[in-house]
Amino acid sequence: MRRVLLGDVCRFEYGKSLPGKTRTPGPVHVFGSNGTVGTHISGYTNGQTIVVGRKGSIGEIHLSDESCWPIDTTYFIDETCTDCVLEWLAYTLRYLNLGNLNKASGVPGLNRDDAYAQLVVLPATKEEQRQIAARLKAQLAEVETARQAAQAQGKETDALIAAVYRETFRGIVPVAEPKSVEAAPSGWVWHKLTDLARLESGHTPSRSRPDWWDGDISWVSLTEIRALDGLWVESTQIRTNEAGIANSSARLLPRGTVCFSRTASVGFVTILARPMATSQDFANWVCGQDLNPEYLMYALIRSRTELRVIATGATHKTIYMPALESFRLCAPPRSEQKRIVSALKEKLNCFEQIHSALKQQQSELALLPQKILAQAFDLQGDSHD
Repeated sequence: MRRVLLGDVCRFEYGKSLPGKTRTPGPVHVFGSNGTVGTHISGYTNGQTIVVGRKGSIGEIHLSDESCWPIDTTYFIDETCTDCVLEWLAYTLRYLNLGNLNKASGVPGLNRDDAYAQLVVLPATKEEQRQIAARLKAQLAEVETARQAAQAQGKETDALIAAVYRETFRGIVPVAEPKSVEAAPSGWVWHKLTDLARLESGHTPSRSRPDWWDGDISWVSLTEIRALDGLWVESTQIRTNEAGIANSSARLLPRGTVCFSRTASVGFVTILARPMATSQDFANWVCGQDLNPEYLMYALIRSRTELRVIATGATHKTIYMPALESFRLCAPPRSEQKRIVSALKEKLNCFEQIHSALKQQQSELALLPQKILAQAFDLQGDSHD
């Protein structure tokens, strides 16, 4: 084995433009930087081809087993561009992480001269290249199988969580418009939500006044709501101050206020753990003595899919105030709400542990392919030295 420059073992050719309107659907794959973007009746390359992202998703590597059509946002390498085994070369290119070579200030772009300057370890024979490629293919296939299994476990866990919510709320959607209410379970009653909680909107202090920001009052916004979903929020990254509140329609809402995102990211819910303000993208319910805030939060989460259907708008989907004011809530007495919340939280905590373990596993699996490539090619380099 010997160390050589990538430019000494292959040549990057430019892909060719093929707009969608000029394509005739056929057996040949058309490739962009992200992978297959369509088909055509004829190919532009000779046989097996490596496609390299040149613009946008730069450095992305795709291997086509047959002739294909790489468009003009890509480079390609086929049998006319190298004497190497293409499968081995594709793994080598993935190992090099060509995406790190971006120097463009706007749309990411890959300069092939920068790629050519990268060092690679070239096996002495094509047979060695084939053996390395076959070994890597088998190892990476095992990783992909494990990744798909972890993904399937995640979906099964999500399905179980949904089933727990359905069971908790006796099979009904507990927050609904008047026309959608179902028969209440025994001992439960449908209420107009605004009879149990005061509905408040949020507001954004002027962004042109920096002196109204970075203060000591947390301000809940869509930027953070996904991370806060289903939780009590202690503080936020974006903060306003007393002047921002005083000079806008924003209101300081009390602890226990249930905040429901009603615009763009519709349906996410959090509860204020201390007095805070929110943006106008939220409907905020200040619960009265007959409504447990956590019961309302979980009821909204259970109803999320159905409530999202209510959202309207061409650019950003929104649930408008008239619809929010009409919401009905099905609930038992407050003492029973507390028991329901306690039992649900215990189950959700168990699922959260499973989710955390799966998330950690998926993170490790996402890093494993590059580790396998690094191990394979680093070992080649060590044997040379």
